[in-house]
Amino acid sequence: MSRIAATFEALKASQRKALIPFVTAGFPYADITPALMHGMVAAGADVIELGVPFSDPSADGPVIQKAGDKALALGVGLVQVLDMVREFRQTNRTTPVVLMGYANPIERYAQKHATTGVTDVFARDAAAAGVDGVLVVDYPPEECEAFASELKAHGLDLIFLLAPTSTDARMAQIARVATGYVYYVSLKGVTGSGALDTDAVEAMLPRIRKHVKVPVGVGFGIRDAATARAISRVADAVVIGSRIIQLIDTLPRDQVVAQASAFLQEIRTALDS
Repeated sequence: MSRIAATFEALKASQRKALIPFVTAGFPYADITPALMHGMVAAGADVIELGVPFSDPSADGPVIQKAGDKALALGVGLVQVLDMVREFRQTNRTTPVVLMGYANPIERYAQKHATTGVTDVFARDAAAAGVDGVLVVDYPPEECEAFASELKAHGLDLIFLLAPTSTDARMAQIARVATGYVYYVSLKGVTGSGALDTDAVEAMLPRIRKHVKVPVGVGFGIRDAATARAISRVADAVVIGSRIIQLIDTLPRDQVVAQASAFLQEIRTALDS
């Protein structure tokens, strides 16, 4: 059983919902991410989504785009992200880590680090570093069968996005290959945009669960304890990203972990109340 599956089973047994914070690796300081990850776990995070910086994102709003640009300017790429996970794993062997990003950095990594006879170099290295799952925004299920097989062979979960516009046929297609959990994008737009319609989310979740048997996390638009608690009534997990990025954007280094942790503690309290 993967760390992700084990985490969700334990949460279900205790009737709790997963808190999944997202942060861009290498933001706002190139070397702060492992400490930030530990701080978020101490504040109640159950799974960590770590954004892989990319120059041309399609799903990220301006807040996360800016964070990615800054991380890239600081020299953070996929190699450095794997190093961060490896450092985190030195003292945390239980909290699942999911890499979220785009196909280009993964494919470029495979090209640069390929060795004779090895086609699954990214999956191999990600698993060795301590990664548990991968969400690649621009890998549709019908075009990533080989990639899915490589991840599975190394014990990694492949996580997919679902949207308000997803058809039942699309949900069924994703259900055949998705493991770990699926991420329901609650808004028609990019990260950090619009106002969350909790009624619309509540109406959508039963449709998704007709097809998808893994846990369902909801993100895009969750910005505070009230919306997190409302979503947790119907979802298995709450994903928060843009708001955390905004909170730590301009902070001095010595305040980043404390500020992010304090915010997540509020969310954790709301989810458990």
